[in-house]
Amino acid sequence: MAELTLDTLADDGQYARIENKLILDELERKKKARSLAVPTDDNRVKARLREIGEPITIFGERAADRRDRLIYVLSQINAARGEGTAEIEESSSGEEEAEAEEFYTEGTVDLLEARRSIAEYSLPRAQKRVAQQRIDSRIPLGKLIDLRKKIFANVKSFANLGSQIGDQRPIAQVRFSPNSKILATGSWSGNVKLWNVPACTPISTLAAHSDRVGGVAWHPQATLTQSETALNIASGGADGTVALWSLKSESPLSVLEGHEERVCRVAFHPSGRYVASASFDTSWRLWDVEKGKELLLQEGHSKEVYTVGFQGDGSLIASGGLDAIGRVWDTRTGRTAMVLDGHVQPILGLDFSPNGYQLATGSGDDTIRIWDMRASKALYTIPAHTSNVADVRFYKNHEIYSSKSGIEVNGLPEGEDGDINMADESGHSTPDKPGADAEEWRLRSGMYLASAGYDGFVKLWSADDWHLLRTFPTDSGKVMSVDLSPDAQLLASGTYMRNFQLFAPEEVPVL
Repeated sequence: MAELTLDTLADDGQYARIENKLILDELERKKKARSLAVPTDDNRVKARLREIGEPITIFGERAADRRDRLIYVLSQINAARGEGTAEIEESSSGEEEAEAEEFYTEGTVDLLEARRSIAEYSLPRAQKRVAQQRIDSRIPLGKLIDLRKKIFANVKSFANLGSQIGDQRPIAQVRFSPNSKILATGSWSGNVKLWNVPACTPISTLAAHSDRVGGVAWHPQATLTQSETALNIASGGADGTVALWSLKSESPLSVLEGHEERVCRVAFHPSGRYVASASFDTSWRLWDVEKGKELLLQEGHSKEVYTVGFQGDGSLIASGGLDAIGRVWDTRTGRTAMVLDGHVQPILGLDFSPNGYQLATGSGDDTIRIWDMRASKALYTIPAHTSNVADVRFYKNHEIYSSKSGIEVNGLPEGEDGDINMADESGHSTPDKPGADAEEWRLRSGMYLASAGYDGFVKLWSADDWHLLRTFPTDSGKVMSVDLSPDAQLLASGTYMRNFQLFAPEEVPVL
């Protein structure tokens, strides 16, 4: 199988032209639908639906939804007949046509280079992930069931390991380092603190921001191959800045300025070259951490943007806002790949599954929604908590790209056992977890997820049938953040009561 790169992408020719025509036809239909004159009175809308042979109402449908359905049906009928909206078009003015024109801002050369770099990085990773998923699809069902039982039995054995006061004000976010030995906490005091885990002893305090910290993120190679003097941590604060930190200094390496309002969540691109930040200025931004400059200011939400997260391949980024809408963006083109429309309250947390095509969002409507990007719709709704779902995290062991297979990818030779060399960009292959079966360790990634709620509970859910595995009470009425360590040994929660708690299997020692 040839490596998938920008230079080897096939020109699908006729298929691409047909697909483009269908897209243009759909855009034209939507444009005409906006010009349709339909009644606003709900009784008249129902009467019109009855006239054209459509149900006058659908279960759970509101008046506004019913009117939108009437517009859609009429536009479909007109398109099938080859008719436009002549009488509307005649009365429309040139100003209205001008308003319908697409608005865009020309990007910079740096942004173009970043998009090419992201494409060159993400395409081979996506190819390897899909190749491995094809191999995994041939694993016998009985073996998968046994592995699932074994993994879930371990997850259900988690118990409260301890609690530690983390700061003088609420803990907004907790995140484990890639090597699972350090926990970073960001608090409303403006500080980021690093802790040895599971001992819960302090390492250092970073006076990060002049106002509350909204988000903390680790560089993908921090504590692994990244030097302690290089960039390891990013934080976002209510002072509108994003600060970049090493592990050897209590002063930031650089401070990224540009947001006009509070910065909430921050996230590293899997390559480690870029950082995304969500802000109350209704935008999210992409930053080049090597050059220390802003690459992209992305609008698209009608209210504050609260959370962002990258997909594992690096090709997609999702944003969630207080407008209850989420959006998935293609970082290689800048286009919206999917709109996550279904929550009725603000989206407060989101995370991509390691499988690359599923996404979980947690909302103020007390639910978690699971989205399938292949079908472009919500796959499942979990009634997760009795109050706001503040955070959601899939378990990831960072080894989805290190696997056994019986195929050749990128022209790399196979070993006797079918190993594929999936070393990262620095040349380091991801090691197998000591003492654990490699296949079990790989399949564990993405098999469950954790959620934090303002009802004071942390919960673990299976990621295949979305059933509840375990509920953990905490010391607080509000749990603001949750995370799972990559080594699968620890679960951490950050609370409004200024403390963080650790949960682990009973056999995990406190060092």
